[in-house]
Amino acid sequence: MISPTEEDFELELRALPGVMNVGFRYGEKGDVDAVSLVVHSDDAGPVRVVAKQIVSLYYPNATVSVEEMQPAPENARAGTVSDAGRVALVRAEFNSHEGYCEVHLNINGRVGVGRSQNGPLIGGAEATLDALRQLDFDIPFYLVGSVNVATVRGWPVIVTLRPRANEADRHGVAQAESELVASAKATLNALNRHLSQLENFA
Repeated sequence: MISPTEEDFELELRALPGVMNVGFRYGEKGDVDAVSLVVHSDDAGPVRVVAKQIVSLYYPNATVSVEEMQPAPENARAGTVSDAGRVALVRAEFNSHEGYCEVHLNINGRVGVGRSQNGPLIGGAEATLDALRQLDFDIPFYLVGSVNVATVRGWPVIVTLRPRANEADRHGVAQAESELVASAKATLNALNRHLSQLENFA
C-alpha cells in the first residue's frame, strides 16, 4: 500500500489542471525516483513547471516526465467515437429516506444500476462495483476502504481495491460535488486499467 505521504503527493499532482494520469517508478530503497504525467497538450507547459516544483518538495532526486495527450479530432468529439466502449458514470444518488446509495453506469447504451445499504463513502464504491457486475464485467477485486482526505485542495476521496489474486492493491482518487459521486468516480479510477482491458476485448 502507498504511504500517507505518497497519497498526498499523488493527490497534489492529480489536482493540477489537465492531468489525466500519474505514474511512479521506485528506486531500490522504495522511494519514488521517477514521476510521469499524462497531460492535455494545452496544459503541458505550465503543468511541467508546477509538477517539478511539487516533486522536488517530496522527492528532490526524482525525475519528472510529461507526456502530452493530443486533442481528439473534431469528428470524434462530435460523435461518440472517443466514448464508445467506455464505462461512464451517469448518476449517483443517496436516498436518505430509504437509506441506500444508487449508482447508474452506462456503456454503449446499456445501463447498470448498483445499490448499497451503506453510507455515501463506502456505499458509493460498493454500488459502483455492483453496477459494473450488472453490466457483466468480471471484477476480481474487493473493497478495502473508501476514505476522504483533507488536503489544501479540498476533500478528495481515495478508494482502495484488493485483487483476489496475489497482486498489488489498486487505488483510485477523485474529487466531486459530493462524497458519493467522488467515491463512485474514484472506484472507476482505481479500475481504469482493468476495465480498459475488458472493454478492448468486448
